[in-house]
Amino acid sequence: MERREEQSGAAGAGAAAALDFTVENVEKALHQLYYDPNIENKNLAQKWLMQAQVSPQAWHFSWQLLQPDKVPEIQYFGASALHIKISRYWSDIPTDQYESLKAQLFTQITRFASGSKIVLTRLCVALASLALSMMPDAWPCAVADMVRLFQAEDSPVDGQGRCLALLELLTVLPEEFQTSRLPQYRKGLVRTSLAVECGAVFPLLEQLLQQPSSPSCVRQKVLKCFSSWVQLEVPLQDCEALIQAAFTALQDSELFDSSVEAIVNAISQPDAQRYVNTLLKLIPLVLGLQEQLRQAVQNGDMETSHGICRIAVALGENHSRALLDQVEHWQSFLALVNMIMFCTGIPGHYPVNETTSSLTLTFWYTLQDDILSFEAEKQAVYQQVYRPVYFQLVDVLLHKAQFPSDEEYGFWSSDEKEQFRIYRVDISDTLMYVYEMLGAELLSNLYDKLGRLLTSSEEPYSWQHTEALLYGFQSIAETIDVNYSDVVPGLIGLIPRISISNVQLADTVMFTIGALSEWLADHPVMINSVLPLVLHALGNPELSVSSVSTLKKICRECKYDLPPYAANIVAVSQDVLMKQIHKTSQCMWLMQALGFLLSALQVEEILKNLHSLISPYIQQLEKLAEEIPNPSNKLAIVHILGLLSNLFTTLDISHHDDDHEGPELRKLPVPQGPNPVVVVLQQVFQLIQKVLSKWLNDAQVVEAVCAIFEKSVKTLLDDFAPMVPQLCEMLGRMYSTIPQASALDLTRQLVHIFAHEPAHFPPIEALFLLVTSVTLTLFQQGPRDHPDIVDSFMQLLAQALKRKPDLFLCERLDVKAVFQCAVLALKFPEAPTVKASCGFFTELLPRCGEVESVGKVVQEDGRMLLIAVLEAIGGQASRSLMDCFADILFALNKHCFSLLSMWIKEALQPPGFPSARLSPEQKDTFSQQILRERVNKRRVKEMVKEFTLLCRGLHGTDYTADY
Repeated sequence: MERREEQSGAAGAGAAAALDFTVENVEKALHQLYYDPNIENKNLAQKWLMQAQVSPQAWHFSWQLLQPDKVPEIQYFGASALHIKISRYWSDIPTDQYESLKAQLFTQITRFASGSKIVLTRLCVALASLALSMMPDAWPCAVADMVRLFQAEDSPVDGQGRCLALLELLTVLPEEFQTSRLPQYRKGLVRTSLAVECGAVFPLLEQLLQQPSSPSCVRQKVLKCFSSWVQLEVPLQDCEALIQAAFTALQDSELFDSSVEAIVNAISQPDAQRYVNTLLKLIPLVLGLQEQLRQAVQNGDMETSHGICRIAVALGENHSRALLDQVEHWQSFLALVNMIMFCTGIPGHYPVNETTSSLTLTFWYTLQDDILSFEAEKQAVYQQVYRPVYFQLVDVLLHKAQFPSDEEYGFWSSDEKEQFRIYRVDISDTLMYVYEMLGAELLSNLYDKLGRLLTSSEEPYSWQHTEALLYGFQSIAETIDVNYSDVVPGLIGLIPRISISNVQLADTVMFTIGALSEWLADHPVMINSVLPLVLHALGNPELSVSSVSTLKKICRECKYDLPPYAANIVAVSQDVLMKQIHKTSQCMWLMQALGFLLSALQVEEILKNLHSLISPYIQQLEKLAEEIPNPSNKLAIVHILGLLSNLFTTLDISHHDDDHEGPELRKLPVPQGPNPVVVVLQQVFQLIQKVLSKWLNDAQVVEAVCAIFEKSVKTLLDDFAPMVPQLCEMLGRMYSTIPQASALDLTRQLVHIFAHEPAHFPPIEALFLLVTSVTLTLFQQGPRDHPDIVDSFMQLLAQALKRKPDLFLCERLDVKAVFQCAVLALKFPEAPTVKASCGFFTELLPRCGEVESVGKVVQEDGRMLLIAVLEAIGGQASRSLMDCFADILFALNKHCFSLLSMWIKEALQPPGFPSARLSPEQKDTFSQQILRERVNKRRVKEMVKEFTLLCRGLHGTDYTADY
């Protein structure tokens, strides 16, 4: 029992004071971390060990933990602690101890050369960190010294062990450099020094790789070491011999992966394109792998084909511009392009039979960009060479996009199907990009193939082939303007001839029609060719997403040409909605489609259709309103309210948001009388209130009710005006009974759109005062359980100040209480709430002069705001929010300068505020900097970021690098 208590004590967060970081205590804490089944004890142990690693005692216990009688887990911790001390606390080490530290590390590495590999690696990383900190002045020939010391014959360790230890050290050195936090000027010096030192490394690596007696494990390590060094942007010509040796090593299956990695890293370094002669020498080496690649494909060896493809793509993708520039070598580069084409079209279905083809897609983008970037004459030459290649690419990609047989596809896992879907999207993006190179001829090419396929009587065509060709069309039509293409009418004519026997094919037919919806808007005579197909597909639940999204696109793009079909579309839609064929989200899309459709009809027609469309739901809602609340009728209520919301989102007869520029728009009569949406809303208003009365406690139902009005307000804008008084009244009652964030969000919309209009100001002012009063009461009761309400309230206040500051003039508004609540909200742990509160203050402070009550409260309580801001910067708030607090400081400085200059000096006076880590001089510097900067907000944000790092003790540490 005593022992267990002692262990827990060693790991406790407060143990630093009670216990020394001794070897014994560290070992106990490590035992607890690895073997204690209690997760809480593990976490305490980990926390304590992290403190131990950065403590001054770490210099002492680290070496003791490396003793031979310790287990590897303990030795590993000792080595890690040394690395942390050297890499993060280098400035603590006296210069006269550098040499002894270096010697001790060399000794330990030599000892562990025949010991635990994970400990050896950590010790090598520690020595690498030491070398980087000493280079170039304190240790000018660090790498050469390492090589010399490990080659010494008098070492007790055998030659192979020493060789592997040296290679490990040389491998981690560049890696440690890449991740080190050296200051920028030091980084440049060390990089230059390492570039010089590679002269001591590469000859050794070449010798070890080419030596017949070198065992496989040494060659493996050599390739990894080379791979690590080339990332220091070593000149490619200096790597030639090693790259050639790595190409030879590709024939050895044990070395294959390491060789691929080394070659790809060497070829891919940004600087490599300067060494064109070396790149030209690499092309024959890569082309020489073609036989090995073919053999691998034939034998189903995916790893080998993948590796060779990576090499070919690395050369082509990184250096296509440099190699295209060598016009006299165009044939060898074309051979490389054809090799990459083979990789793109590698046999088998992705991702089940192959995973290589996806690696090549970016290459085709790069090559096209480079060809099209040449001046006209050179571009014309290369277009002549590469247009046929790109037409071949289209054939290859469409073949790769084909679905497998239904039987085979049935065996695929859901993960494989999803990967294949993403792969097809990548192919689609590539086809769309290739259109820039091939233009209208590409569409003609696809159309001719599809036509031949559908009209040929010689052999039955596979649905997969038809689907892939249509998919190609769809890919291009979705993003490219095909309005002027002469093949689209023919394609629209072919679509009804397709024998649809399969869901995937039917889906693609739907999506293709959807992609052509803009073209249909310009050629309305063709709508009748495809609309029946879409309406028929609506009845098939398997085509839910494609058919509904296609109908929505047609209704949005072609709405002015759809009145003749409106009755049919509404009838079919009603039928599928009533039969509940589609999932909730598709039902919502369908309602949006109908909203677009009805927008183009005459008002009487709209009302007639709305009546037939909505009546069944209203009846259902009336019935539900009578029932006792339960989970199943709640779902039905939320669903019906959602349908109405989505219908009203797109049903817009005002055209204020419509960019349709046809003569049809000018012909439309200006609608007389109330907006149809308002008519319907007024008819169902009582019913909605009845539903609310029973469901006020349920945030989801309240949110669904608010969404109907919020969507309608956003769509109708001024047309919504007749509803404002009764909606304000309803919101007030709702919020008074049970405050909910969605009611505040809707109030904010009303303030945004109607508060500036004199006729609507009284009801909006009354609602604003009411919700403010209720929310202030909520603050008195304890607002911590309602961060969403506080967030929405702060956004409402900011909107009121932005759109109608007069709302703050009313005597009944307790501006002081509002101010104090907002200060309280700054201390919430939820980031969005804090952000919204900061937004309120940045709107409020500029009004100090124009709104008397605001000026008065800032004068009385502004100091309290400043202290809350300083506390947040001092460490109480997340660092991600510092820009928001900087905005408040900037606003205080700009609009309340004399007050701020007095407050900030007083606030920073007490020792330890806002952080015990700050000196009086640092606080004084900060306050002077802030007070000086009244113009440049970005500078204030930088000052606050600097200051918060000082407050948190993070200034100049690893944590600041990405900040």
